[in-house]
Formats: sequence, structure tokens, C-alpha cells
Amino acid sequence: MVESMAPAVFMAGFGFAAVAATLMVTLRMWQGWLDLKRAELDRRAPPQGEERVEIAELRARVKQLEAIAACVDL
Repeated sequence: MVESMAPAVFMAGFGFAAVAATLMVTLRMWQGWLDLKRAELDRRAPPQGEERVEIAELRARVKQLEAIAACVDL
């Protein structure tokens, strides 16, 4: 009976090793994808000082457009 279980134990061990290897590779790929997305976000995000300047410029443009809509010369 022990001799007949040897192939089954071997196949179970091989299957477990294959699943473990697949999970390790998948986890490594997931971490790489997250690192890539973090790098993209860091590249896209402007520094805080530039962001404030952009907001101030947008507010000035809105005021100019409101003045034009109200027919007021600046």
C-alpha cells in the first residue's frame, strides 16, 4: 500500500511546488506593476508651489471671464 501511494505523494508535492512558484511569480509581477503606477503618479504630480501658482492663474482667468460676461472692462 505504501508503494502505491508514492506516485500520488510525488504528484501532490510537485503540484504544491508549482502552485507556490506561480503565486510567487504573480506576487512579484503585482509588486512591479504597483511600483510602475507609483512612478507614473510621482512623475505626473506637480510640486506644491507650482500647483498653487496654477490655481491662482485659473482664478485670475475666471475673474476675467466673469468681467467679460458682465460687460465690464478691467
